[in-house]
Amino acid sequence: MKRDPSATGPEDTVSRCATGCPEDGTAGGAVEPMAGGVSAGMASGGAGLMEGHTQGHMQGRMPGRTLGRMAGHVAAFTGLSPRLLWRALRMAFFALGAYRLRSLFVVAAVSLGIASLTVIVAAVDGASKKAEEITDMFGPDAVLVFGGSTIHRAVGDRNLTLSWDDALALRSSLPGAYLVVPMRAKSAVRLKNGDANYDVPIVVGATENYAEAWNWPLVEGRDFTAEDVRRGARVCLLGDKPARELFGDVSPVGRSFLMAGVPMTVVGRLAYRGMSGGGGSVDDRLIVPITTLTQRFNLDRRYFRALRVKFTDAENIDRHVADLTSLLRDLHGLKGEDPDDFTVLTASEVRRFLSMIKGGLVLFLGITAAAAMAVGGFVLANLFYLSVTERRVEIGLKKALGAPSRAVLVQFLCEAVALTLLGAIVGLLLGMAMGQALERLGFIEMVLSAKVFGIAVVASSVVGVVFGLRPARAAAALDPIAALRGGE
Repeated sequence: MKRDPSATGPEDTVSRCATGCPEDGTAGGAVEPMAGGVSAGMASGGAGLMEGHTQGHMQGRMPGRTLGRMAGHVAAFTGLSPRLLWRALRMAFFALGAYRLRSLFVVAAVSLGIASLTVIVAAVDGASKKAEEITDMFGPDAVLVFGGSTIHRAVGDRNLTLSWDDALALRSSLPGAYLVVPMRAKSAVRLKNGDANYDVPIVVGATENYAEAWNWPLVEGRDFTAEDVRRGARVCLLGDKPARELFGDVSPVGRSFLMAGVPMTVVGRLAYRGMSGGGGSVDDRLIVPITTLTQRFNLDRRYFRALRVKFTDAENIDRHVADLTSLLRDLHGLKGEDPDDFTVLTASEVRRFLSMIKGGLVLFLGITAAAAMAVGGFVLANLFYLSVTERRVEIGLKKALGAPSRAVLVQFLCEAVALTLLGAIVGLLLGMAMGQALERLGFIEMVLSAKVFGIAVVASSVVGVVFGLRPARAAAALDPIAALRGGE
């Protein structure tokens, strides 16, 4: 091909490169100034990619910094020099700044997926932490017996099937049982101490040794005694929340307040446990003798709602449950196929129930996050295809200046990953805000850990590579002459 050496149009440079460039794709000699209004910045960018491709291979090493080593690993994987990769990353961020609106759409789409993913991981970790706390509080050596069957009881059936005779029989006849604590409860009771008023969500009536039965330490004071229960004494144990609401930082032990108009004296303060969920807290309660509760609120004194039973050894808990079930069925006159009119709950069943909730949470939120991430990926792919069409001249110029197709592909992939990483940052912040809102509303406890950040970075990078690869390949496959002419 014979052309005028003084020609300065872009097609002339492409022609000379096509016939006179070395096999490595770099342009031999000095590059002449471009005509047709092409900016010097584009020319320098293309030359930089070309220079990085040639000089990087000659240098063969980078400074011994962490980021330099990372670039070296990526360079070894892609077959490009670290210097070329650094230039591609810098140009990728310049390109994102030049196409702000498009970048904003991609970041917004990806951030929604990352926010959902952040909530998932934090919620699952929170559910695991909650399950451990509940099972630790419940104890492997104890069971909770409820009146009524949660499986067979029809609407309207009575659930007060546990009597004082049952409690006495379990204390005297159940092998291995050393604590049997009957319990009843009254919800939403007004407490008053001078000008301080507080509506406690639940008042629990129990027999002696309530704190020991629930493995609940006392910060100060003592537990109930059998004499307190026998007399219906007006004494109580205060949870951490009502203690602070009524007495502030002052010790409540020995002080009095009104419970629904009845004077009560605090004999002990329960330790703070910090467990909450479902709109309530275990620290937000008042404990009184069960006889005091039934007398004050005129409740049925023959029956109670639940029994807490502790055994001497946790290893034989299954055998203890079988013995307890058999004894209660005999006491209630149940025969053969008659269903139990009570429910026995163990720590393993609590753990199994919480695992089911956790699994459902993972499934629901996982599908939501996957859909959001897929939407973000499709938005990225479509906008990058549009970007390839709009930037044909830029791509053609870089390839005319000697930038190999692989360098163009890497630059577009760098742009895609940079956008998804920005989306990950925004999504993490959004997910943390959503998690705090859900926790404050009492839906679920959230636990943010380093794992959340790692998963967000990996997921966003994968989305950037997977959905940015085809547009990047399309850009790398453009013919430089056709691209500069605006053709196909």
